[in-house]
Amino acid sequence: MTTLTLNQLLRRQVAAHGDKIALKFEGDSRSYADIDRHAAQIAHGLIARGVKPGDRVAYLGKNTLAYFEYFLGAAKARAVTVPVNWRLAEPEVGYILENARPKLILVEPQFEATAINVAPHVERLVTGDPHDTFLGWRDRQSQEPLDPLADWDETVLQLYTSGTTGRPKGAMLTHQSLFALRKNPELLPDWYRWSAEDVSLIAMPVAHVSGTGWGLWTLQHGATGVILREFDPNVVFDQLLANRVNKVMMVPTAMQIAVRHPLARTADFSFLRYLYYGGAPLAVELLAECSKVFGCGFVQMYGMTETSGTIVALAPEDHDPSKGERLRSVGKALPGVELKIIDADGHSLPPGATGEVAIRAQANMAGYFEMPAQTAETIDSQGWLRSGDAGYLDEDGFLFLKDRVKDMIISGGENIYPAEVEHAIYGHPGVAEVAVIGVPDPKWGEAVKAFIVPVAGAAPSAQEIIEWAGKRIAKFKLPKTIELVSALPRNHTGKVLRRELRDPQRGKAR
Repeated sequence: MTTLTLNQLLRRQVAAHGDKIALKFEGDSRSYADIDRHAAQIAHGLIARGVKPGDRVAYLGKNTLAYFEYFLGAAKARAVTVPVNWRLAEPEVGYILENARPKLILVEPQFEATAINVAPHVERLVTGDPHDTFLGWRDRQSQEPLDPLADWDETVLQLYTSGTTGRPKGAMLTHQSLFALRKNPELLPDWYRWSAEDVSLIAMPVAHVSGTGWGLWTLQHGATGVILREFDPNVVFDQLLANRVNKVMMVPTAMQIAVRHPLARTADFSFLRYLYYGGAPLAVELLAECSKVFGCGFVQMYGMTETSGTIVALAPEDHDPSKGERLRSVGKALPGVELKIIDADGHSLPPGATGEVAIRAQANMAGYFEMPAQTAETIDSQGWLRSGDAGYLDEDGFLFLKDRVKDMIISGGENIYPAEVEHAIYGHPGVAEVAVIGVPDPKWGEAVKAFIVPVAGAAPSAQEIIEWAGKRIAKFKLPKTIELVSALPRNHTGKVLRRELRDPQRGKAR
């Protein structure tokens, strides 16, 4: 069976569920027929503005109903949507927009000044109060149905990932990337199947695959999605209970906040069927706490932007403390996904041997936007994608992650690379050298810690360094702690030994 394009999937849902509510957002709602009609209007408007197949259109804002209609409309125009993380600092937003070169930016009012500052020559539409120009523009367009014949290998979504060099890369996700793994429902495990009766909570940021991808997963199956502007424990509880949401995606940090909400122990969650989580391991203690409160099935999902999200999962039946070691794994490959562990030269390793996780699946991205060298380094000629994660496979095919080859830090579900934080700190007049690692944090999973060698005679304070970096990178990437050191540990080639910085005995040995 050939993968359907996003446009074909939407039309199929209109035929089957036209009047059914597809998306809800802050008291507003849209049926599948409404969304299809609005998407066609948006597509006509984009085409009239000169947007051609393959052109990029950007979105800068939080989760909204307008975003999903805009995304679906861009798909009908065969354009590529580029949602930008609203939490990023202006220079970071500027780099993404400069790299993507969008023909149009849809922006929420509170972020319009940023869009003007970093991309003054790109045309803008504003959605939401107080000066919405998007809805009026949309409603002036033709309602004539528009269903272009797009190829399943055409890029439809471009999500930016943090880079080890400090520069984000635009992962190009095609129709095939987004939908191929779910094209044969009969092959999928029960927890992976959806129906039109399902209600999901779309709470993760749309600039992440866990946000936009989760929304698409909902629409693909004719289900109903409840959109949250951002994750807020109080709003999450209100919407879970009011809409009887039975499928929700969270990161462990969010799960911890939710399960410890004052209403958690008294609320009735009998309607909740599955809680999916990813982005970081789930502590056994937190699993036990969530199991007692929510009483649902749990599914750990492992994937990345470059794989369009989940490609490995730990099923509900494996979330059993009695299974011991297996609970430390991230699960097994989904149907249609191949995994192998490779050494530095790309050679396959046997079960139990630790190396880099490599993935081959139709869900893999097409490549990084206008970065052929980086694409070639990541995806080989046989279609194997190097994940950057280190781990091993056991004899039964369960994947165990050991570390992150690229030193990525995951804090509150956000990916942070040391290089981008170090780049933001370099240049401070009191800093000679800097190295950044992730350290355990009870709230965020991990927190950023910076080790700084000061310039001779200088003694910069943590506050001034954080303020300096805060002008260059997003707040969530800033160090929570800073330690001044006389020197950074290095090997014979001069490379910083981050493992020594992570060693809790390091300070005692000095």
